[in-house]
Amino acid sequence: MKLSADLRAFEGRIGYKFSKPELLIRAVTHASMSSANRDDNQRLEFLGDRVLGLVMAEALLMLDPKATEGQLAPRFNALVRKEACADVAREIDMGAVLKLGRSEMLSGGRRKQALLGDAIEAIIAAVYMDGGFDAARDLIIRLWGDRVQTVKQDARDAKTALQEWAQARGFPPPSYVQTDRQGPDHAPVFTITAKVQNGASAVAVAPSKRQAEQAAAKLLLAKLENNT
Repeated sequence: MKLSADLRAFEGRIGYKFSKPELLIRAVTHASMSSANRDDNQRLEFLGDRVLGLVMAEALLMLDPKATEGQLAPRFNALVRKEACADVAREIDMGAVLKLGRSEMLSGGRRKQALLGDAIEAIIAAVYMDGGFDAARDLIIRLWGDRVQTVKQDARDAKTALQEWAQARGFPPPSYVQTDRQGPDHAPVFTITAKVQNGASAVAVAPSKRQAEQAAAKLLLAKLENNT
Protein backbone atom coordinates (compact mmCIF):
# COMPACT_ATOMS: atom_id res chain seq x y z
CA MET A 1 0.00 0.00 0.00
CA LYS A 2 1.37 3.38 -1.02
CA LEU A 3 0.99 6.54 0.98
CA SER A 4 -0.18 9.81 -0.48
CA ALA A 5 2.27 12.70 -0.71
CA ASP A 6 0.73 14.45 2.30
CA LEU A 7 1.11 11.36 4.47
CA ARG A 8 4.72 10.85 3.38
CA ALA A 9 5.35 14.46 4.38
CA PHE A 10 3.63 13.76 7.68
CA GLU A 11 6.02 10.85 8.30
CA GLY A 12 8.83 13.34 7.92
CA ARG A 13 7.24 15.71 10.44
CA ILE A 14 6.94 13.02 13.11
CA GLY A 15 10.31 11.45 12.31
CA TYR A 16 8.99 7.94 11.74
CA LYS A 17 8.56 5.88 8.55
CA PHE A 18 5.94 3.14 8.68
CA SER A 19 6.74 -0.33 7.41
CA LYS A 20 2.97 -0.97 7.43
CA PRO A 21 1.45 2.14 5.82
CA GLU A 22 -2.06 0.88 6.45
CA LEU A 23 -1.56 1.60 10.15
CA LEU A 24 -0.89 5.26 9.47
CA ILE A 25 -3.91 5.49 7.18
CA ARG A 26 -6.09 3.97 9.85
CA ALA A 27 -4.67 6.30 12.50
CA VAL A 28 -5.68 9.41 10.55
CA THR A 29 -9.16 8.12 9.66
CA HIS A 30 -11.89 9.64 11.81
CA ALA A 31 -15.09 7.76 12.62
CA SER A 32 -16.98 10.08 10.27
CA MET A 33 -15.08 8.44 7.37
CA SER A 34 -15.31 4.83 8.51
CA SER A 35 -17.09 2.20 6.44
CA ALA A 36 -17.25 -1.56 5.98
CA ASN A 37 -13.99 -1.33 4.04
CA ARG A 38 -12.33 1.43 6.03
CA ASP A 39 -11.46 1.17 9.74
CA ASP A 40 -11.41 4.31 11.84
CA ASN A 41 -8.87 5.25 14.52
CA GLN A 42 -10.98 4.72 17.65
CA ARG A 43 -9.44 1.42 18.69
CA LEU A 44 -5.97 2.82 18.04
CA GLU A 45 -6.81 5.84 20.16
CA PHE A 46 -7.72 3.51 23.05
CA LEU A 47 -4.35 1.76 22.82
CA GLY A 48 -2.36 4.95 22.24
CA ASP A 49 -3.74 6.54 25.37
CA ARG A 50 -2.32 3.66 27.43
CA VAL A 51 1.06 3.72 25.68
CA LEU A 52 1.31 7.47 26.22
CA GLY A 53 0.49 7.03 29.89
CA LEU A 54 3.15 4.38 30.42
CA VAL A 55 5.83 6.40 28.63
CA MET A 56 5.06 9.56 30.59
CA ALA A 57 4.93 7.75 33.93
CA GLU A 58 8.32 6.20 33.22
CA ALA A 59 9.81 9.52 32.05
CA LEU A 60 8.62 11.37 35.15
CA LEU A 61 10.00 8.73 37.49
CA MET A 62 13.39 8.87 35.80
CA LEU A 63 13.44 12.67 35.71
CA ASP A 64 12.72 13.12 39.41
CA PRO A 65 13.63 9.98 41.42
CA LYS A 66 12.70 11.63 44.73
CA ALA A 67 9.24 12.89 43.76
CA THR A 68 6.27 11.48 45.66
CA GLU A 69 3.17 10.06 44.01
CA GLY A 70 1.30 13.21 45.04
CA GLN A 71 3.87 15.35 43.23
CA LEU A 72 3.99 13.14 40.15
CA ALA A 73 0.24 12.83 39.59
CA PRO A 74 -0.48 16.45 38.54
CA ARG A 75 2.59 16.47 36.30
CA PHE A 76 1.42 13.25 34.66
CA ASN A 77 -2.08 14.63 34.14
CA ALA A 78 -0.69 17.80 32.57
CA LEU A 79 1.31 15.77 30.04
CA VAL A 80 -1.42 13.34 28.95
CA ARG A 81 -4.57 15.46 29.11
CA LYS A 82 -6.42 16.17 25.89
CA GLU A 83 -5.23 19.78 25.72
CA ALA A 84 -1.58 18.71 25.76
CA CYS A 85 -2.18 16.05 23.11
CA ALA A 86 -3.99 18.57 20.90
CA ASP A 87 -1.13 21.06 21.26
CA VAL A 88 1.33 18.42 20.06
CA ALA A 89 -1.00 17.54 17.18
CA ARG A 90 -1.14 21.18 16.09
CA GLU A 91 2.65 21.46 16.11
CA ILE A 92 2.93 18.64 13.56
CA ASP A 93 -0.06 19.90 11.55
CA MET A 94 -2.05 16.77 12.31
CA GLY A 95 -5.28 18.36 11.16
CA ALA A 96 -4.03 18.64 7.58
CA VAL A 97 -3.82 14.87 7.10
CA LEU A 98 -6.97 13.75 8.91
CA LYS A 99 -9.52 11.88 6.83
CA LEU A 100 -12.88 13.35 7.84
CA GLY A 101 -16.45 13.04 6.68
CA ARG A 102 -18.02 16.04 4.99
CA SER A 103 -20.07 17.12 8.01
CA GLU A 104 -17.03 16.95 10.28
CA MET A 105 -14.96 19.01 7.86
CA LEU A 106 -17.68 21.65 7.58
CA SER A 107 -17.88 21.95 11.37
CA GLY A 108 -14.15 22.66 11.68
CA GLY A 109 -13.05 19.16 12.62
CA ARG A 110 -9.43 19.75 11.63
CA ARG A 111 -9.16 22.29 14.44
CA LYS A 112 -11.19 20.57 17.16
CA GLN A 113 -9.23 19.91 20.33
CA ALA A 114 -10.83 16.56 21.16
CA LEU A 115 -10.45 15.26 17.63
CA LEU A 116 -6.79 16.30 17.41
CA GLY A 117 -6.02 14.83 20.83
CA ASP A 118 -7.60 11.53 19.87
CA ALA A 119 -5.71 11.46 16.57
CA ILE A 120 -2.27 11.90 18.13
CA GLU A 121 -3.05 9.01 20.49
CA ALA A 122 -3.98 6.91 17.45
CA ILE A 123 -0.66 7.80 15.82
CA ILE A 124 1.17 6.68 18.96
CA ALA A 125 -0.62 3.33 18.83
CA ALA A 126 0.10 2.94 15.12
CA VAL A 127 3.82 3.46 15.74
CA TYR A 128 3.69 1.04 18.67
CA MET A 129 2.06 -1.65 16.51
CA ASP A 130 4.41 -0.96 13.60
CA GLY A 131 7.74 -0.63 15.40
CA GLY A 132 7.27 -1.71 19.00
CA PHE A 133 7.42 0.05 22.35
CA ASP A 134 10.85 1.62 21.91
CA ALA A 135 9.75 3.28 18.67
CA ALA A 136 6.59 4.60 20.33
CA ARG A 137 8.55 5.89 23.32
CA ASP A 138 11.05 7.65 21.06
CA LEU A 139 8.19 9.25 19.14
CA ILE A 140 6.46 10.50 22.28
CA ILE A 141 9.59 11.91 23.87
CA ARG A 142 10.51 13.61 20.59
CA LEU A 143 7.09 15.16 20.01
CA TRP A 144 6.47 16.22 23.61
CA GLY A 145 9.95 17.75 23.72
CA ASP A 146 10.63 20.18 26.56
CA ARG A 147 7.19 19.66 28.06
CA VAL A 148 8.49 16.76 30.13
CA GLN A 149 11.25 18.88 31.67
CA THR A 150 9.06 21.94 32.31
CA VAL A 151 5.92 20.15 33.49
CA LYS A 152 6.83 20.57 37.16
CA GLN A 153 5.96 24.24 36.81
CA ASP A 154 3.19 23.88 34.24
CA ALA A 155 1.32 21.22 36.26
CA ARG A 156 0.48 23.64 39.02
CA ASP A 157 -3.29 24.14 39.15
CA ALA A 158 -3.51 27.92 38.92
CA LYS A 159 -7.10 28.17 40.13
CA THR A 160 -6.35 26.12 43.23
CA ALA A 161 -3.20 28.12 43.92
CA LEU A 162 -5.06 31.40 43.54
CA GLN A 163 -7.83 30.23 45.87
CA GLU A 164 -5.22 29.22 48.46
CA TRP A 165 -3.64 32.68 48.12
CA ALA A 166 -7.02 34.30 48.78
CA GLN A 167 -7.88 32.03 51.72
CA ALA A 168 -4.52 32.71 53.37
CA ARG A 169 -5.46 36.39 53.47
CA GLY A 170 -9.02 35.90 54.66
CA PHE A 171 -10.48 36.77 51.26
CA PRO A 172 -13.46 35.01 49.66
CA PRO A 173 -12.72 32.76 46.67
CA PRO A 174 -11.64 34.51 43.46
CA SER A 175 -14.35 35.30 40.91
CA TYR A 176 -14.29 34.32 37.24
CA VAL A 177 -16.49 36.28 34.86
CA GLN A 178 -16.95 35.63 31.17
CA THR A 179 -16.65 39.04 29.53
CA ASP A 180 -16.75 37.98 25.90
CA ARG A 181 -17.38 35.07 23.56
CA GLN A 182 -16.55 35.12 19.88
CA GLY A 183 -16.28 32.70 16.99
CA PRO A 184 -18.66 30.02 15.68
CA ASP A 185 -20.08 27.27 17.89
CA HIS A 186 -17.52 24.74 16.67
CA ALA A 187 -14.56 27.04 17.38
CA PRO A 188 -15.47 29.47 20.19
CA VAL A 189 -13.08 31.86 21.89
CA PHE A 190 -13.80 32.84 25.51
CA THR A 191 -12.54 35.87 27.42
CA ILE A 192 -12.48 35.42 31.19
CA THR A 193 -11.62 37.96 33.89
CA ALA A 194 -10.29 36.63 37.20
CA LYS A 195 -10.51 38.91 40.22
CA VAL A 196 -9.73 38.81 43.94
CA GLN A 197 -11.15 40.93 46.78
CA ASN A 198 -8.29 43.44 46.87
CA GLY A 199 -9.26 44.55 43.35
CA ALA A 200 -6.46 42.86 41.43
CA SER A 201 -7.58 41.19 38.21
CA ALA A 202 -6.28 39.55 35.03
CA VAL A 203 -7.84 38.69 31.68
CA ALA A 204 -7.18 35.65 29.49
CA VAL A 205 -8.52 34.30 26.21
CA ALA A 206 -8.78 30.59 25.31
CA PRO A 207 -10.91 28.16 23.26
CA SER A 208 -12.71 26.85 26.37
CA LYS A 209 -13.96 28.41 29.59
CA ARG A 210 -11.86 26.07 31.69
CA GLN A 211 -8.68 26.93 29.84
CA ALA A 212 -9.45 30.65 29.98
CA GLU A 213 -10.14 30.51 33.72
CA GLN A 214 -6.89 28.64 34.37
CA ALA A 215 -4.94 31.08 32.20
CA ALA A 216 -6.49 34.10 33.91
CA ALA A 217 -5.77 32.63 37.34
CA LYS A 218 -2.16 31.98 36.37
CA LEU A 219 -1.71 35.56 35.14
CA LEU A 220 -3.34 37.01 38.23
CA LEU A 221 -1.31 34.83 40.58
CA ALA A 222 1.92 35.93 38.87
CA LYS A 223 0.85 39.55 39.20
CA LEU A 224 0.05 39.15 42.90
CA GLU A 225 3.30 37.30 43.64
CA ASN A 226 5.34 39.98 41.87
CA ASN A 227 3.70 42.66 44.01
CA THR A 228 4.53 40.96 47.31
